[in-house]
Formats: sequence, structure tokens, C-alpha cells
Amino acid sequence: MSIISVEENIGLPKYKQIVLSIENAVVSGKLKKGDSLPSINAVRNKFSLSRDTVLMAFNELKVRGIIESVVGKGYYLKSESIEVTQKIFLLFDELNTFKEDLYNSFVNNLNDNIQVDIFFHHFSYDMFSKLICDNIGSYNYYVIMPANLNQTDKIIEKLPSDKVYILDQTHNELKQYPGVFQNFEDDIYNSLKRAITLLNKYEKIVLLFPEKKQPQGMLVGFQKFRKNTNFQHEVINTLEHRKLVKGEVYLILDDQNLIVLIKKMRDQNLKLGKDIGIISYNETLLKEIVEGGITTISTDFKQMGKRLAQMIINKERFLIENPNDLIIRNSL
Repeated sequence: MSIISVEENIGLPKYKQIVLSIENAVVSGKLKKGDSLPSINAVRNKFSLSRDTVLMAFNELKVRGIIESVVGKGYYLKSESIEVTQKIFLLFDELNTFKEDLYNSFVNNLNDNIQVDIFFHHFSYDMFSKLICDNIGSYNYYVIMPANLNQTDKIIEKLPSDKVYILDQTHNELKQYPGVFQNFEDDIYNSLKRAITLLNKYEKIVLLFPEKKQPQGMLVGFQKFRKNTNFQHEVINTLEHRKLVKGEVYLILDDQNLIVLIKKMRDQNLKLGKDIGIISYNETLLKEIVEGGITTISTDFKQMGKRLAQMIINKERFLIENPNDLIIRNSL
């Protein structure tokens, strides 16, 4: 019990004194990883505290990843890294080049004493649900990328609403949560309108839209553009068995299909930017180089990560639309 000290009238809340005592015990070597802590009742009785005061201290240390509770046994020291003051749960759909930029920007704009743990749901609702439910109460903030999964609000509402931020995609049922998002409908529509002069040299615009992963707003924005122009159009969900035809321009939403399309074009001896046009989605460094440059519709992922970090640090509770741009290159 000597590792914990609580005094009267020293200007520091008693739960903070408990936290500081345990931190000091770690620094001095009195507590090592795996050591047990005094029970909540033992601390409460020794210092005539309320159970809630002791629990508040233990919960803070638990959220920071310093201690852990074992059912039926009590609390143990989990980590000797007391410099971590906050932990953030970051749930992505998948990792790719541009989301790596987003992650790095987010982490680099946080304070050094904030720990970020990243998880991936891979567009699986069951995995989405399990990862969140398994980590309730273990983090200071939860940053969640719901992707195009339905009814994610049923899971997210299990978390404290003041600890949740939504990233990249949002839905009507999640509008009460702060975060940084892309407006896929407007981004597709406005970018295609900006490219109208270059698009006019093609006869048909084709959207490759695999519904499993892509935001529905992209399809809505494409259909809106089609209704307001005279372009022939087509929506497909795969390039398999497709024969390319001169005069087509393709809107490709993922990098794997971009590579497949370029290979098909080469196999048919079609010239990029003349016979076939390509507009890709999400900027990467590689797209500046491949085939002399690929035209891209993209949000600024570095800005998205930076802005989200600022929101968490400043405890801002806004829903912010991230800027988007059309980068015109050789492929159009």
C-alpha cells in the first residue's frame, strides 16, 4: 500500500494523487510490469475515499494503457510507459498509399504523449462491430472510418458520444458526430464539370463502380453529371472480359483496376489520352509518373489528417468537409 499516498489540502484532486503515486512507483522501480496493485476497496478504506474516486484514478490509468484489470483477480501493471497521457483508437477500412498519408499526417500532428492504435475492419460489419465492442472504455477518443457499411450507428452509439470522431465517409445517421469527411457526390460532379472541355473529345464516359467498397455518393454524383450533359454513359462493376473501344473515357475508383485498365489498353494497342481517356480517384505519387501522368480526382489526405488531429487536441466538435481537387494530366 506504500506505493499510494493521498494527502489533504494540497491543491491536487485525490484521484490525481493516486495516479501520480502509481506513476512515481513505476519511475522509482517499486512497480514493475505484471505487478499487482492494491485493490479499489483497500485504497478506499485506507484513505477514507469514495469508491468512485479510486475508480476514476484506476480508469484513467487503464485508458492510458498503464494498468489492466483481470476479472476476479484485480488490477496489474500493464506498461511502464507512463509518458502516454492519452490513447486514440483509429479504425480504418483498409490500408493503401493515400490512407498511409492520412495516418502519418494525423499522428505527426498530435502531441508526442498521445498513443494511436490502428485497426482495420476490411469492409466487414462483423469485424467493425467486434473491434469497437472489444475496445469500449479502453481509449480516450475513437476515430472511426465507417466506409459504406450500413447501420454503423447501432455500434458506434455504444461509445461515449463525446469521444467519437468520424473520418472520410459519413452518413445521415452519423451527422451528430464531429469529424472530417469527403463529399463524394459533389466532388465527382464538380470535377467532371471542370473537365468537360477535355471530356468532349470522347464519345462515352464509363464508371467502374464495384459496390462493395465504393461510397454510394460517387455513383450519385456520376448520375447527376450524366443527366446534365449529353454524354453516352455506362456503369460497370468489373473490367473482366471487357473489350475497350476507341472514344471511351473511364472513371476508375481504385488503383488495382487502374493497372488492369492500362494493361488492357496496351494489349489492344490503344493510346492513352487519345484513343482511351482515364480519370482516377485518390492522388498518389505514382500517378504523377505512370503513363506520363494520370488525371486524378482527389481529396487532400494530409490536410484531412492534420485537421482531425487539431480537432482532437482543441476538443472541437464540428463536422468538416475536406477540400477536393481535380489534377489534370496526360491520361485525359
